[in-house]
Amino acid sequence: MNEIELLNWARGPGLAYATAIMFFGLSIRVIEILSLGRPEELAEVRDSGVRDGWLMILKRSLPEVRHWKYITASYIFHIGLLVVIFFFIPHTHLFRDVFGIFWGGWPNYIIDFFTVLSIAGMLYTLVARFYDPARRILSKMSDYLAWLVTFLPLVTGYMAFHRLGLDYTTMLAVHILSVELLMIAIPISKLTHVVTFTMARWYTGSNQGRRGVRS
Repeated sequence: MNEIELLNWARGPGLAYATAIMFFGLSIRVIEILSLGRPEELAEVRDSGVRDGWLMILKRSLPEVRHWKYITASYIFHIGLLVVIFFFIPHTHLFRDVFGIFWGGWPNYIIDFFTVLSIAGMLYTLVARFYDPARRILSKMSDYLAWLVTFLPLVTGYMAFHRLGLDYTTMLAVHILSVELLMIAIPISKLTHVVTFTMARWYTGSNQGRRGVRS
């Protein structure tokens, strides 16, 4: 398989397989979570918990002063990644071709800026895992693998756009394949939190509210 055939496979069957696996896997994970339901209430229910569920989502989304450097780097990475995914012009064309919806992209220099910010933010969080004793102890191999599969699309995309490393066709194919690896990893790893984090926070806050504990 030459570089053209590799690129065509990545753009065609590879993308179709990765998309199917991601959506099917995420659907199964969400169904599993919802099927758990609530445990039996052993104490008097004092509130519906709906308000506290939403408050918990908001509260847990605010940065903590104690870990502001790590939290800031994490926010920078997530925001930058979302900008690159949804506002890089070739990506907006992909959404148009696949889903039939389209919105205007942002200039390349802005996307470049957010890409570099995201890469820097991710590198900081990795270094923090090594130098912070608590994070180093709590981090498992799965955490580092999740970091890696998230990091690769950013770096390979940046390299492909700037014609760095391999020839452009091969580098673009590698970038697309790294994105597909991330898509496959999302439903089978901790990266599932891209969908379930709001569910978990709402459930925690709601349970506390039903017991009379304010979020």
